[in-house]
Amino acid sequence: MSLNKIVHVAVAVIKNQHGQFFIAKRFKNSHQGDLWEFPGGKVESNETVLAALKRELFEETGITLIKASPLIQIHHDYGDKAVFLDVWCVDEFTGKVFGKEGQKTQWIKQDEFSLYDFPVANLPIIKAIQLPERYMITGKFKNEKELLTRIQSSLNRNIKLIQFRTKNLPEKTYFDYAKKIYALCEKGQAKLLLNTSVDNYKKYKADKFSHGLHLNAKEIGFFSVGTLNPELLISTSTHNEDELRLAEKKKVDIVMLSPVNETMSHPDVIPLGWGKFKQLVEKINVPVYALGGMTEDDLNTAKTNGAQGIAAIGLFWDA
Repeated sequence: MSLNKIVHVAVAVIKNQHGQFFIAKRFKNSHQGDLWEFPGGKVESNETVLAALKRELFEETGITLIKASPLIQIHHDYGDKAVFLDVWCVDEFTGKVFGKEGQKTQWIKQDEFSLYDFPVANLPIIKAIQLPERYMITGKFKNEKELLTRIQSSLNRNIKLIQFRTKNLPEKTYFDYAKKIYALCEKGQAKLLLNTSVDNYKKYKADKFSHGLHLNAKEIGFFSVGTLNPELLISTSTHNEDELRLAEKKKVDIVMLSPVNETMSHPDVIPLGWGKFKQLVEKINVPVYALGGMTEDDLNTAKTNGAQGIAAIGLFWDA
């Protein structure tokens, strides 16, 4: 455990028109030397994060930052150094990106991150940039035709992360429908997570027609890393700090935290509110989606308060 003061670092995720991300290699004699990272640097005293980001980007990459949006905040203790990474997506800039300080640089595709070695604190950043801002959970449907029609409609609206959730289908029918949803998601370049148990996921060999699964609070308690293919996405729902800590311990990829706002489905449950949501999200290093009474107007608020984005049933399913 590091006894040093926590170093506040502004970090930038730069993406080009080809969907590639800019990374740079740390100098050998620096902390975490010879590893790849996202550009950025220390936030000086009396300096805002965005001011630090703008300064560091110009010094390291030669670009002038115009606009950026928050992505994720990460706290990590290396033992010899503790860092707080304040990570932002670069939305607009002028100039040409290059290694201005003579550092080795590279543009890489989203599926190439595993080919490069990054500091441990950077790994949640990689997870976050591979996830969209909107996470749809399927709602009620009358039959297969309506289910698939609603899925296709969602894909047409650029939904890229879908959880297939239903309580009323026979087991085999659920997985038969999942295969058809997966085919649509593949065409729409979206990720499909199945809301089921680990046992059933294995039983039906669902890794062949999904990108992962969503586990409830009971399932996540029994889940262990190595149970499934590590490339699969694991999602879970949380409502408090203990559940968030457990999700992080289990190395979950995606967390939903709820309820943030009042909901029609659970009118007696006291919502967290954005203040409490932010406090809880700051405690873990996992991408978190705000769930509960979400509207499109909540997206920017969610991101400002540390969320990856928003998750919803009605907002997306009934659109």
